Parts: sequence; C-alpha cells; structure tokens
Amino acid sequence: MKNILKIFLLGIISFLIVSCREDDDKVTLDNMSAGTLAVDKTSVTLNETIADQSALTFTYSNPTFNPNVSISNTVEFAVAGTNFTPLASQPVSMDQKTFSLTHLQLNVILSTLNVAPNVSKPIEVRLKSSLNSTTAYYSNVLTVNITGYTPNPDLIYPKINVPGGYAGAAGYADWTPSNSPNLFSPSKDDKYRGFIYVTSPNSEYKFAINQDWPGNKGDDGTKTGKLKADGDNIKAAAAGTYYIKVDWAANTYSSVIANFGVIGDATPTGWGSDTDFVYNSTTKTYVINSIALAASGVFKFRANDDWAMKFQPENGDQTLVSGTAVKSFMSAEGTVTGDPAYKVSQAGNYKIELDLHNSGYYKLTVTKL
Repeated sequence: MKNILKIFLLGIISFLIVSCREDDDKVTLDNMSAGTLAVDKTSVTLNETIADQSALTFTYSNPTFNPNVSISNTVEFAVAGTNFTPLASQPVSMDQKTFSLTHLQLNVILSTLNVAPNVSKPIEVRLKSSLNSTTAYYSNVLTVNITGYTPNPDLIYPKINVPGGYAGAAGYADWTPSNSPNLFSPSKDDKYRGFIYVTSPNSEYKFAINQDWPGNKGDDGTKTGKLKADGDNIKAAAAGTYYIKVDWAANTYSSVIANFGVIGDATPTGWGSDTDFVYNSTTKTYVINSIALAASGVFKFRANDDWAMKFQPENGDQTLVSGTAVKSFMSAEGTVTGDPAYKVSQAGNYKIELDLHNSGYYKLTVTKL
C-alpha cells in the first residue's frame, strides 16, 4: 500500500514539473504598433485607354511585434459601409513598403465588388497583416472615391489570330496576323472560338498568336483537325461564315459553316423560313438592313436553317430597346438556359445587326427605322 501511494505521489510531482516547464517555454507575443496605410489620391476616375498605367500608389508600414515575427500582407477593398463584406484583395510584400495599382487592376476590383461602371463609389481600403490562418491585425481604413469603366471585351479575353488569304475581303488584311479576325478564350483556358467570313471557296488560313508569325500553327498534314507548329494552310471548302474552335494546348481545331438568319412568328415568314444576314465588310458585322417585326411575336437567330446553333438571350425572353446593343449568347456554347427568344415592343421595320467578332461578347443591335 505504501508503494502504491509513493508511485501516485511521484506521478503528480512529475506532471507538475513538466507543466511548469511547458509554461516556461511559452512566449508572449506583444503587438507593439498597428500597421499603417496611406494613398496618394482620395479620388480617381479609371481610364481604359491607359489601363496599364498606375492609378493609385499606396505606402504602408507593417505592424510591429515583440519579439519580431514574419507576417503576410494583403490589401483589402470593399464598398464603404459594408464592413468589408464582400471584399476584394491584393497581396503585397512584407518588405516592399509601397505599391501601385493600375487602372485595369482597380477596375477588376470594382467588378469583383459588383460596383456599376461610370459612377463614383466610395471604396474603403485597409492593410491586413496575418500571422497565420486565424490571427490577423488591421491598419487604419482609407476611403477613396473610384469611378470605373465598362471594359472593352477585346482587352479582357486572351486571343489568337486567324490570318489568311480571305481576310482582305472581310475588311481586314490578307495574311497579316496583326490585322485579321481573332478567336477569343472566354474561359481563359487556352481554348479559343469565334467566327470568320470567307468570300471565296478554297480560301486558306492559319492560326497565329501575339499578332505575329512566330509560334503560328497550321494543319499537321492529315486534315483530321490536328495542328502543328508552322503547319499547312487550312482551306475553307466553300464561301460563307465559319465557326472555328481551337484547343491551343492540345493542338486541335474544328471548323463548321454557320450562316445565320432570323426566324420567328414576329417575322414576315414566321417559323417557316429564315431571313438571312448579309456580311458588311466595312463594319465587320452581319446585317439585315430592313425587316418588318411584329410586337406580338418573338424571334431568334439560327445557323444553316437548323436549330443546332442559335443566338438567344441568356435566360428568359428579352424585349429589345431600339438602338441599344445587348450581349447575345449562343446555345451551342452552353451559355443559354432554356429556349428564350427576343421581342420588340413596337411593330415596324427594323435594322438588325449581329457583331460576332468577339466570342466573349457577341453583340446584337435592333434599330427601328
């Protein structure tokens, strides 16, 4: 019995000794000063024509701790009064002390915060200094009034070029990568798509990148939809509009003819037949110069007198405003929900224009004559 008691007391003493040692090993971290953040302007209007130039320059100091520790810094942005929910963020170096954001970077931040373009909005900014995933310290909060812009879709999405002997007749220049139709990658995933217009059978083309010939790709010689660097010219068998898809990384391509027209019970021929578009090489758009549209019906745009490829609203029927361009969506790209159609509120003769030069932003304009 005495031995058992001795063992029990020895265990308690050992536990107390270890606990004391663990307490001695713990370090108390003191936050000696908060981080600071300053900016060179209190308001800025963003400008896409100088998108890559600096719009705001920030200076900052890190919070200090005793003892010194490493931190990771992020500058956070939010609409004033939202308590930084939601927020957009920009990582910055612990050692940099100053950084600038371009017009484009700030415009993307506004878009992330769902701020409408062309309207001044107070944006709060703060420095977040993180010790780990659960512990962070914040600087003072700045407020900057920022006016964003509606971005040009041509500058948003990656693109490749489609130079060829057809391009001059389509309003571009023959065999000139810097002046040729483009295929865009709406998902920014090295997969490109878009349209070209060919006026003559057996017209040839290739795919280029960075608006120049180095790195160009053509058919690998098998005519089975495979590409290789500096490959053969690709031939368009017939005149017309072609819908082209290219997987740049996988070195594959496809090309199908896609001549569009308008159809629907709002058109003179109803659902029985299409009224075809005509390509305008000056505007590089597809146009129906005059067509009577009824206010009581609907209409859609389809290719090759078939339903495999249709231009439609994204979801739900859409009533168009005369002279106002809207984004249109192609069903074959999986961007359309249901089977919606377009309407006009007033019967009359209309000009219809489809701008298909950018697959990231197909544009439709209906103008009452």
